[in-house]
Amino acid sequence: MQTEDPRDELKDHLGAMRAFALSLTRNSALADDIVQDSLVKAWSKIDTFQPGTNMRAWLFTILRNTYYSHFRKARREVSDSDGTMSAQLSQKPDHDGRLQMRDFNTAFSTLKAEQREALTLVGAEGFSYEEAAETCGVAVGTIKSRVNRGRARLAELMGLDENESLEMTDRVTSGIVSAQKSIA
Repeated sequence: MQTEDPRDELKDHLGAMRAFALSLTRNSALADDIVQDSLVKAWSKIDTFQPGTNMRAWLFTILRNTYYSHFRKARREVSDSDGTMSAQLSQKPDHDGRLQMRDFNTAFSTLKAEQREALTLVGAEGFSYEEAAETCGVAVGTIKSRVNRGRARLAELMGLDENESLEMTDRVTSGIVSAQKSIA
């Protein structure tokens, strides 16, 4: 006598499984997904089912565990229908920053020493024009001029248009390249 394949019995329990899933989820689409996932698990693990035992109880256990796994996973997930959260998680490739940094260092090293000094003090170190002028022993207007000419020369050497910004990977370099809102 040939024994019946337990897989043949799965279809007999679909209605009861869906009703149980609906009672858990209160959402027909999610219930259908959970029933489907449970059936896939049952099908792939049918060799663990012991013939002669309660197939419905075995399937309901799989369905219940699938539901709670889904529920735990959903609690850790963040709803991001408009893509706001995922946009914040994106990251530019590291090599872009290294290449831009190399270009910046090359251009920065060709500036006059006075311009490098002024850009470093005002842009990188965050000194005010007055503090930088005092540090260098020159007039405030001289520091402003050096910073302005240094930034303009950097932009020229790096091939940046007036409206184009350089995406820098570090705050110091960004401070050196970016223009002050007001030089007054």
